[in-house]
Amino acid sequence: MRVFANPVGPGSLWFDNLATATGTPVAYDPQARAMITMPPFCANRDVIGCNWIAPEQGAFCRACAMTALAPDPAIPDAMPHWAKTEAAKRWVLDNLGRWNWFRPEDPGAPPVFYMLAEGPTPVAMGHAGGVVTISVAEADPVLRATRREALEEPYRTMIGHMRHEISHMLWWRLSLRDDFLEAFRAMFGDEREDYAAALQRHYQQGPPAGWRSSFVSTYASAHPHEDWAETAAHLLHLTDIADSFVAAGLSSSDLPYHGWDPYMEADAERLIHVATHQVMAVNHINRAMGLSDLYPFVLSEVARRKLVFVHDWLRRGAQGL
Repeated sequence: MRVFANPVGPGSLWFDNLATATGTPVAYDPQARAMITMPPFCANRDVIGCNWIAPEQGAFCRACAMTALAPDPAIPDAMPHWAKTEAAKRWVLDNLGRWNWFRPEDPGAPPVFYMLAEGPTPVAMGHAGGVVTISVAEADPVLRATRREALEEPYRTMIGHMRHEISHMLWWRLSLRDDFLEAFRAMFGDEREDYAAALQRHYQQGPPAGWRSSFVSTYASAHPHEDWAETAAHLLHLTDIADSFVAAGLSSSDLPYHGWDPYMEADAERLIHVATHQVMAVNHINRAMGLSDLYPFVLSEVARRKLVFVHDWLRRGAQGL
């Protein structure tokens, strides 16, 4: 993620800022990719702290307008959890906008979001026909950590959930093209395999022996749909890590040149090389504070080839190239 210029004075602003250090209200313009001081602000600004601009006074911003179902405010903690979930959604949508996904110039349909709070029954997150369902309860760090440990996952965040579920939606968008499915099946396998049976087998038997040689995660081994979604999410992780590294003004001998933009990089192998070297360095720094690794994954050659495939399609898919 980029670091943004302060429109009214010195210093920088971060993606989720609602005001400058001196108290001037600001909002993010996703089309200009800049912080501005002019309204109209999103109608959800005072409700959940959305800091994007709206097309007109009293309207929702581009991101909030994609939410068709909001959580029941009567459920305890639903509103603060929703605020954190929408913040994660805005972050991921802006990342994808760097490749022109879901911007006005994107000719395809944007995702529709069902943001649901959990009562006695957990919410099953997923995607179907362009609709992404997210459990806002996962914004609770205690609940999320409990589920991460129960599922033996090395990583579980709201941004991770958003990247994974939106990646399913991106697959759906790409599957409408004439040239995608044959190439996808050659790389990931046949998605027409019984999905419910595959997930049941995964949860009962676990991943296949030697899964690390072909998949980015155990869940990716469950079914071609999940392999795509996990791989695409990892590509988004790595690209944004590289972009944030550059935006923060950090330097590395692996950076191709001054001013390098990871989202403009056409060579996926170079992008992956740079990003993985950056995360190894940051992992090492985290360990100095006794923290978990930022990116606790090891990528096999097969997984890297899948990342290259996803990169190629995501960079050109929204533009119909």
